[in-house]
Amino acid sequence: MNRRSFLAQTSAWAAAAALPRLSVASVLPSLDATAEQTPAVGEVKFPKDFLWGTATAAYQVEGAWNVDGRGETVWDRFSHSFGNVKGAYTGDAACDDYHRYPEDIALMKQMNMRSYRYSIAWSRIQPTGEGAINQKGIDYYKRLTDTVLKAGLRPLVTLYHWDLPQPLEDKGGWPNRDTAARFADYAEIAVKALGDRIQTWAIFNEPWVFTYLGYGSGVHAPGKQDFDLFLKASHTVNLAQGDAFRTIKAIAPKSKVGSAFSMSSTTPATSSPEHAAAAKRFDAFNNVWFLETALRGRYPEAFVHGVPLETMGFQNGDDKRMTAPLDYIGVNYYFRQIVANLKTPAPTKPSYDAMGFDHFNGKEGPLTEIGWEVYPRGMYEIVQRVSQDYKLPIEITENGCSYGDYPDASGRVADVRRIHYYREHLRELARAIHDGADFRAYHSWSILDNFEWSEGYTQRFGMVFVDFPTQRRFMKDSAKWYSRVAATNTIEATPATT
Repeated sequence: MNRRSFLAQTSAWAAAAALPRLSVASVLPSLDATAEQTPAVGEVKFPKDFLWGTATAAYQVEGAWNVDGRGETVWDRFSHSFGNVKGAYTGDAACDDYHRYPEDIALMKQMNMRSYRYSIAWSRIQPTGEGAINQKGIDYYKRLTDTVLKAGLRPLVTLYHWDLPQPLEDKGGWPNRDTAARFADYAEIAVKALGDRIQTWAIFNEPWVFTYLGYGSGVHAPGKQDFDLFLKASHTVNLAQGDAFRTIKAIAPKSKVGSAFSMSSTTPATSSPEHAAAAKRFDAFNNVWFLETALRGRYPEAFVHGVPLETMGFQNGDDKRMTAPLDYIGVNYYFRQIVANLKTPAPTKPSYDAMGFDHFNGKEGPLTEIGWEVYPRGMYEIVQRVSQDYKLPIEITENGCSYGDYPDASGRVADVRRIHYYREHLRELARAIHDGADFRAYHSWSILDNFEWSEGYTQRFGMVFVDFPTQRRFMKDSAKWYSRVAATNTIEATPATT
C-alpha cells in the first residue's frame, strides 16, 4: 500500500486496531513462536553522556484548549468539524497535561529520563498568531520548563508542532508567504521569554507531514487537498525555518537549533536502475525536502522534470533566506518504504505523480496496530544515510509504536511487543553509533497515550497508559524497562531460546 492509499485508509486500520483490548495471553503465543527462532544477543552499552528522553506535543497532551487566553488553532477547527477525526474525538481535554504536567514530569524523573522534548502552542503565546502577547501563556511555559529543569531533565523545545493559529489560516495559512514572517515574530517572542531556561530548540516538527497532509492530501488540519497549495506551503515553511534560525541565534547565539524531520528508510522494489532512481527521488521528497534546503540552500531533485519553483512561489534571494546551518538534525523514524518506478510517464504539471514513483509499506516484519511495519534495521539505514551525507550531530526526536494493551485487574500493562520494538530499534541505533554516527540523544514517542491527530484516541503510542475518562496514569512494563535502560545506559543481553 502506498502512502497516499495509506492516508486514505487509515480509518479502516484504526477501526480494526481499536476493536480488541489485547490481554497478555493473547499476544504471548505469537511472541513465543518468534522467540523460538531468536539467537542470543549480547549486551549493548551506550556512550556515557547519552541523553535518554521522551516526547510530547502541545495539542496532543495539553488540553485546556480555551483556557487562560489560548487562541483557536487549525486543529481545534479541524477536530470540531465532524468526520475529520475518528470517533469525533478532539484535543479539547487530551491528557489534561496543562494541569497535570507536574505529575507527568515526576513520572519522567522516575523513569530516569535526562531529556524531555515538548512543544509550545503558538496560540497560547499569540492567540491570533500575530500582534498582542498573552502573558498567561508565557507564564505557563515558564512554570513547565522550571519543573522540567528541577527534575534534572534537559528541555528540548519544539516551536511548532502542527498547531497553526486559526486566524493565520484564515489569511492563507502556510501557503501565504507572509506566514514565514509571522512565525519569525513568534520565535522571537518565545526565545526572549524562555531562552534563559531553554538552550536546545527544534524549529519545526515533521514539516513534510503538516504541509503535505494538511494542504496536499487533506488528512490533517486544515484539510485542504491541492498539490499546488502544498508546494507553496512547503516553500513558506522553508523560508520560515531559515528566518526562525537566524532569529533564535540573534537572541541566543549559544543555543543549539535544529528541526525534527520525518524520515523513512527506503528500499528499491528491485535492483533495477529505474527503481533505484525512483527511490532516490522518494528520499529527496519525503526525507530531505526541508533539510537539503536548510543546509545547502536548494531543493533536492524530487521531480522527474525539475523542481517546480515557479508554482512554489520562489523569488530571487529565497535560496539564501531558507538556508539555515542547523546545529543538529532531529530524526523521527517509524517505518520504511518500498519504492518502485512508475510505469507510466511522469506528467510535467506539478503533482504527486510528477515525481515518478510509487511506494508501499514493507511486509518483512510484523505490523503495529496502526499498520506500520516493524523494521528496526531501518533505524540504522536512515541514521547512516543522514550521518554520512550531512556530517552533523543527530538526535532521534521520535521513535515508537502503537499497541492497544490495557491494564489488567492489578493495573499492570504488560506491553511485551512494545518492549521488543524498542529493544531492537535501540540495538540498531547502537550499531550506527559504533559505525561512526554522531548521536547525542534518543526520545521515545511517547511518554503518554495521547490524542493521535486524525486517529483520535484509537492509537496508543505511550509508555504510560492514560485512562482518558478519569485521566489516571498507569506505567506500562515498557516504561519500567526503559527506565532500566536509561539508568544503566545498557540494552541487556537477550538469551537464546529453544
